[in-house]
Amino acid sequence: MRAAYINETGPVENIVVGELADPRPTGSQVLVEVRAASVNPIDTYIRSGVAASPDMPRPYVLGSDLAGVVRAVGPDASRFHVGDRVWGANQGVLGRQGTFSQLAAVEERWLYPTPERVSDEQAAAMALVGITAHLGLVDEAELDAGETVIVNGGSGAVGSTVIQMARALGAHVIATTSGADKVEYCRSLGADHVLDHEVDDVPQRVAQIAPEGAHIWWETSRKPHLDTAVACLGRRGRIVLMAGRNARAELPVGPFYSKCLRMLGFVMFHSAPESQRRAAERINRWMASGALAAKIDRVATLEETAELHRLQEANTIDVANVIRGKLVVKL
Repeated sequence: MRAAYINETGPVENIVVGELADPRPTGSQVLVEVRAASVNPIDTYIRSGVAASPDMPRPYVLGSDLAGVVRAVGPDASRFHVGDRVWGANQGVLGRQGTFSQLAAVEERWLYPTPERVSDEQAAAMALVGITAHLGLVDEAELDAGETVIVNGGSGAVGSTVIQMARALGAHVIATTSGADKVEYCRSLGADHVLDHEVDDVPQRVAQIAPEGAHIWWETSRKPHLDTAVACLGRRGRIVLMAGRNARAELPVGPFYSKCLRMLGFVMFHSAPESQRRAAERINRWMASGALAAKIDRVATLEETAELHRLQEANTIDVANVIRGKLVVKL
């Protein structure tokens, strides 16, 4: 099979696109003919060595997300059959191979049925960001219908998903972003209010919109501004952190504890399979109904994997604003 892989962690130049042995499903694994996969920041962290683990297989196939068709099942697999369309995430970590390959052997607990009217490109693009958004809103922050959620960085891949999902769960959504185009994009996703942090005084505007303060602040920035987050939250508010691997943020301790606030940090890769399955079931319903969709910046070929990693790094680490949506590979 053809795959995009590395033999050693390091720069994008380490990425090889070539032939590897076809995997064979064992135990409860399912062999998926991968038709689409998407790039996430974690993929670049692992490839570069920033987030690599000692149990990383060599050669290591890149990628976390996938969508495709079942071609074979292991002797203990029971949830899927040959010919089923599936999507999934949570690959390429904790000793598991990635997804940028024509075939992938995946434990069935990390796979979900693809709705009939949902494309493989959409399913792959939604996988990691969708499960992350649901875990953060439902499992971690315990969002209730009617609460107010502020999505700081609403035009990004995760932020745009959080906006749509929070709306689907019955929340009032305030998004922050920068620039007129991004403001309009956040509005198109269903945000009730969109603030341009380059123009607006965010805490002042939030106080006008939600005088008692917001209930949840979802932080997507690699450099969290906790003074702003704390100022915007009401009593017993929650801050959700899922970015900023090397960040060292200052915390305004006084207002934080006097407001009885909570700060919640998580990564989807450490969440239980059952929690991720519950997320996937809701994601499927929302994708099928049109209530949830991923914005795709471009669909590329496997041979363009290195360029996609360059773009993702420039966007995530250098904040170069070179991506407007997800980067997807079609196999």
